[in-house]
Parts: sequence; structure tokens; C-alpha cells
Amino acid sequence: MNDSTRRQFARAGLATALSYSRVSGANDRVRMAYIGLGNRGDQVHDAFLEHGDQQTVAVCDLKDSYMDFAIRKSRATPRKYTDYKKLLEDKDVDAVVVATPDHWHALMFIDACNAGKDVYVEKPLSLTVYEGRRMVETAHKTNRVTQVGIHRRSGAFLKEAAEFVQSGGIGQVTVARSYHILNQWPVGIGNEPDSPVPSPAEWDQWLGPAPKVPYNKNRMYYNFRWFYNYSGGQLTNFGVHYMDMIRWCLGKEYPRAVTAMGGKYAIGDNREIPDTMEALWEFEGGTLDVNRTGPTMVCFAQYNANAAPGNHMPGSEMELRGTKGTMYLYGNRWEVVPEKTTKMTTSARTPLDRETERGYRPSFKTAMEPKSGKGSADTAFHARNFLDCVKSRAKCNCDIEIGHRSTSATLIANIALRTKSYLEWDGKAERFTNNEAANKYLQYKYRAPFKLG
Repeated sequence: MNDSTRRQFARAGLATALSYSRVSGANDRVRMAYIGLGNRGDQVHDAFLEHGDQQTVAVCDLKDSYMDFAIRKSRATPRKYTDYKKLLEDKDVDAVVVATPDHWHALMFIDACNAGKDVYVEKPLSLTVYEGRRMVETAHKTNRVTQVGIHRRSGAFLKEAAEFVQSGGIGQVTVARSYHILNQWPVGIGNEPDSPVPSPAEWDQWLGPAPKVPYNKNRMYYNFRWFYNYSGGQLTNFGVHYMDMIRWCLGKEYPRAVTAMGGKYAIGDNREIPDTMEALWEFEGGTLDVNRTGPTMVCFAQYNANAAPGNHMPGSEMELRGTKGTMYLYGNRWEVVPEKTTKMTTSARTPLDRETERGYRPSFKTAMEPKSGKGSADTAFHARNFLDCVKSRAKCNCDIEIGHRSTSATLIANIALRTKSYLEWDGKAERFTNNEAANKYLQYKYRAPFKLG
């Protein structure tokens, strides 16, 4: 954390500390357990370690080195597990962080809820829409506190941005775009061949409910993200953050239609998921009264290139184009560039139009004043919110339903890509209404003996 972020924490900590005295057992530490400690799991662990009212009491991973590293940092003596179900039997555990590959999220989340643990689960929430809905149902049935790791929901400056758009600050939003631009050419993840498995037991544990396939080094640990059996690629990885922020600004739950195009255009590695793609969603209405505004188009673009599209503000991740101004969102700030009225050329008008214009002079003033905000969306703020809610039993900033809606929108875009379809989506029933064949991708059959609890 930088100094400004720490100062922001200090101010936030002062406010939350006052509320602790009004919560039963508020002085007790939240006893935390972590399942999955590589890469993102390690980062989330660090975010919780920022707070003095939590304690790492248990860790679980297939790699001893990951667990040992986490134990050294935890300033405690947590117990080590290689079987997450054994960890869930630990009576000293109050809450669990699930930061495994995506295909394990649903099983671990549901088992943790049923074991009476509150759960912080990394994004994307699930591998399929069906899994996500089952996770929501289980969380509600067991009355657990849940937080999905879409950590921007706990950034105060992004809350300010969302509220500004919702209030009509940039007018009617007609289109929103987001970008993930990363040049992996020419090697990508490489063409690692299938090979003898170093540890059959570890490989079987890693696959879990996914289909049994020959061992390939690229399918494990971070590179798993490029294979459909375990992930949805950057569309569900970074795209969930962007979709959630845009949904938040629009005040909408789900899209009504989606389509996508893309492929392996630049890299000849052995990934399944495209290196280049665009997805397009259509949402009902806008941010104002739905009876007075039209629909909004939302685009996610993943480019294997260094240069951004021409109308993209350099460095920004998202843009929302409204009738009064365009909002650009960056990692630590946002700004609105006002729109100006456009004058029709006289040569393009009829004599009647020119006669009418004598009594009409368009204003060339900007439609609004520039506006901006800045701050931090550090994961530690999200961890703080989860700890507070574990104590108060309040709803977290990104509870299970919010995380499910944002994840589902990206999952159905991958289905549109894989089926080469324009898909109409019933967000209440969570089914496609114009393509029954596409509905089979909403879930998959787990490998025996795995099943959702």
C-alpha cells in the first residue's frame, strides 16, 4: 500500500472502530482460513493481513511451498491442510477465503456455507451460470455472510462515480465500453505437450469436478485460465470487474441480449480461449426513467495488441458515453469529458430548414461541467468490509447475488462466442429464449464422485 492509501485506511478504520463497540463480540478476532494461496490467493491473504482484528488459523493448498510462505507472513501458527473438507471441519475457523481456480469455486463455497463458515470467494464467482445460482441459494439458505472478490465495489471513489452516472450526471448512457489490452505475441503460453503426470494424486485433486484429461503443464496454476474446463479467459477474469462497474453505473441487473466474435488471431499456442475477441451486450433502458430512455449497449474488447482503439482514452479501462458527457474510468481515478452540441451544416439542409434557423441559434456551450474523482480500490478495503460484515451480519459490498449477476453476464458472452450466436437472455429465468442448444452450456456434468451439496 502507498502512503495515501494507508491514510485513507486510517480514516476508514476510525469510523468502523466506533461501530465495533456496538457489535456483540466485536473485540474478538475473526479467525480466517485460506483455500488456494498461489498468485491471487496470496494477494488476498496480504489484504486481510493489513487488519489487526483477524487471524490466520488455517491454510489449504496442493503446494506446501505456498502454504509455508503464507504461514511465514501470517505472524501466527495456522494449521496446514491439503484436503479442504478437513479444513472446513476445523471448529476454530470462522470464515474462509476461496481463491482457487474457477472450476473449484462452487463446490468449496457451498461446502463452506453448509459447514457454517462465512465466505469470501474470488471472482469470477463460478464456471457456469447454474453453479452461480446454486451458490446464491445456498448462501441464503444457510444465512452466511458472503463477499465476492470484485474488490472495486469497496472503492469509495468508484461508488461516487456510479452514483454520479445513476443520478443522470452524464445524461442518457447509450454505450459503455471496456478494454483489456495485452500483447502476448509471439509465444503466449507456449505449446507445452501432454506429458507423464509428475504426481497422479495432485493432478486428480487439481482437476476436481472437471473432465479427466491427460496431464499438461499449461492446464495447471496460472495458465489454467486459457482452457474452458477451468475458466472463461480474460472475459471472465478482468471482464467481470468491468461488467460489474458498468452494471453498477447503469443500475441494471442483467442484459437482455448478447453476442460475441473472436478467435486465435495472433498466437499459435495451445490455449483454447481466444487471444482476441469482442463481446456485446444490450441492456434494457438507461440510467434514468426506463420509460424515457433507450437501451444501452455494453462492449468488452480483448486485444492482443499494444495500441488502444482510436476513441479510447489512453490508460482508461472503461468508458460510458452519455448525452451530456463521457466518463472514463481508470485504476485510481475517473473523469468526465463534457459533450458539445453538434451543428448541422447549412448545405445539408433544405431552404425551409435555413429559414427556420434564422430564429434558432444552437448553443455551443458544453452540456455540463467537467467532473472527476480519485482514490484507491485496494483489495484491503474489500477485506475490511468483509470483516466488518462478519461481525455485524450486514450485507457485504459485493454479496453473492451481485457477484453472480456480474459473473453470469460474462459467462453468457462466452456461450455466444462458442455457439457463434446472437442470444436473447431471460435474466429472471436465467435461460436463453431463442436458442435451446445454447442452454446446455449453462451447466456441465461433474466428474464422479463430485457433486454440488
